[in-house]
Amino acid sequence: MPTLSHRITTLNGGGSDGWDVFYRARAMVEAGDDVIELTIGEHDIRTDPSILRAMYDSAVGGHTGYASVPGVSALRDAVAARVTAQSGVATTRENVLITPGGQAALFAAHMAACSPGDTTLIVDPFYATYPGVVRSAGAVPRAVPTEAETGFLPDRADLEAAANGAASLLINTPNNPTGAVYPRDTLEMIADVVKTCDMWLISDEVYDTQVWDGAHLSPRALPGMVERTLVIGSMSKSHAMTGSRCGWVIGPEDAISALVDLATNTTYGVPGFIQDAALFALRNPILEPEVAAPFLRRREIAARVLKGQQLVQAVPAQGAMYVMLDVRATGLSGEAFANALLDAEYIAVMPGESFGTSAAGHVRVAMTVDDAWFEDALQRLCRFAALLAEAV
Repeated sequence: MPTLSHRITTLNGGGSDGWDVFYRARAMVEAGDDVIELTIGEHDIRTDPSILRAMYDSAVGGHTGYASVPGVSALRDAVAARVTAQSGVATTRENVLITPGGQAALFAAHMAACSPGDTTLIVDPFYATYPGVVRSAGAVPRAVPTEAETGFLPDRADLEAAANGAASLLINTPNNPTGAVYPRDTLEMIADVVKTCDMWLISDEVYDTQVWDGAHLSPRALPGMVERTLVIGSMSKSHAMTGSRCGWVIGPEDAISALVDLATNTTYGVPGFIQDAALFALRNPILEPEVAAPFLRRREIAARVLKGQQLVQAVPAQGAMYVMLDVRATGLSGEAFANALLDAEYIAVMPGESFGTSAAGHVRVAMTVDDAWFEDALQRLCRFAALLAEAV
């Protein structure tokens, strides 16, 4: 029997992909257990019915054949207009490639920025798929550590120490898993290092509509960055269209032209009726705040619950749909705490170690269930942590 390729068998770096608790929780649910799942960033509301009607009308109307590989022109124009309005950087359809979701956009961006064997930097903690997507593009991930005490923001000295020989840097703001929103001075520092080291910057901005403190700034808008930045966007988080798989890469025209060639030989584009639904959604801006509102509300619930105790500490959640909790006072690692919580309370959270080493001793809680369930789960989590601490 022929062997599988080295590329495919080493996507996870020879270890776990960090999703063990999630898979165990799902198995418990399938077995009939009542588990409160606070693991992945899946909205508890579904795609708005008006978007689904637009999708249905497009499909019934015949937009079910091959769509333009770069993306339907009207959608590319709408994405370009959105990016121009948000960032202040003039953007046209020639700067836009429509992809099957943000994950495919991440892969495409790394294929454009990295040759086989190149090093790409990722800020730790990172979204769990980042190392794998880097490896899938033939590159080698190198983590840049951060600290909870400084809000998980990258430090210049650490970034410069890791940058030697690197081809690209991947950042994510608003950040999953930490909830950090990178301030201007951090982004200016990142831009300076990227320019000095002649790297590409890949900026994952899929949570740009979920900012609770501060303001989102796309690094593409900083001086000298438009020609070396690839921006990742998606309809998944902003419009609760996770299953529709519609995202994009924004970049220089020559990079997008090359990525169209990649799409022609891999995904061959996104279904036209999906793109028409995305276009409808972008033309109805009231939908974005409606999708974001529950997470802002639950952020306040989390602050109220956590204020009533001193053991479990929250990293300030400035954006996105998560809150990162420091559970080191229990004496357990994040992974051990998450597994114990699942066994004792039937509450599933993601270990901080799923996202690298910098968030060890933390757990990420997705704010993705009904308000009352969310508050109850957090209260139970805090009580459970207190019991563990007493036993230390």
